[in-house]
Amino acid sequence: MTETFVGDATKVKNCDWTTASTKTYPSLEIERTGVLATIWMNRPQVFNAFDETLIADLTHACAALDADPGVRVLVLGGRGRHFSAGADLNWMKRASTCSQEENLQDARRFADMLRQLSEMSKPTIARVQGMALGGGTGLAAACDMAVASSDAVFSTSEVRFGIIPAVISPYVIRAIGARQALRYFQSSESISADRALAIGLVNEVRSPDQLDAGIAELVQALVVGGPLAQVAAKELVKSVTGRPLDATVFEETAQRISRQRTTAEARDGISAFLEKRKPAWVS
Repeated sequence: MTETFVGDATKVKNCDWTTASTKTYPSLEIERTGVLATIWMNRPQVFNAFDETLIADLTHACAALDADPGVRVLVLGGRGRHFSAGADLNWMKRASTCSQEENLQDARRFADMLRQLSEMSKPTIARVQGMALGGGTGLAAACDMAVASSDAVFSTSEVRFGIIPAVISPYVIRAIGARQALRYFQSSESISADRALAIGLVNEVRSPDQLDAGIAELVQALVVGGPLAQVAAKELVKSVTGRPLDATVFEETAQRISRQRTTAEARDGISAFLEKRKPAWVS
């Protein structure tokens, strides 16, 4: 479906979206509201299960939106009743008849899509309702944060089909830790929204009628932050996670904040606070 734009048309035009707007993504719908971009997986007839086309579309759309200076926040959602039921079984059936080399190339494309989503320089939010199974859980985990409807259900269900959640594992383990992953990767149990919140898979749970309100509140909080500082904050988490608290880490964190304090964005942000005005990125 051709990309759809909503909200302030002037803002969209000023974001130099002209080139990107000519791009079509057969399995996606993209909405723009000011600095917010929402990617909707648009295969509701198969519960947004992904195949070769959806993987390619998500890869290219994430790259295009990441390169767009007018985008501050990205939301990933699914049209219809479900976020994503994971891999399209017809796609998996086709893959089972292919050679190991062909399957390897297929897996690499999936891995590249998740990496593209995870490493976006903008804050990313998964908007999860209904089923988020297998790769759907992986998509939610690859985003920086996730807000789930109380009816959401997650599962790393791959072992039921004799396979493993290999490509999504770095993101799911990052979210829930190795101990929980050892359980759910092997048991393939369903994970309720409340359980997902308890183990760190999602950041917030809302009633179905308040899901979009929860997303809107989070977006409003995110756009107050400096965009370059948010990039640096994302890199900080990636750099420090899992490392011992030693002199090397202490020195690296000191170096990071000293560099950040000297940026034009930091100078404007601190001055804006003292002068009781909005910084340039929110004015």
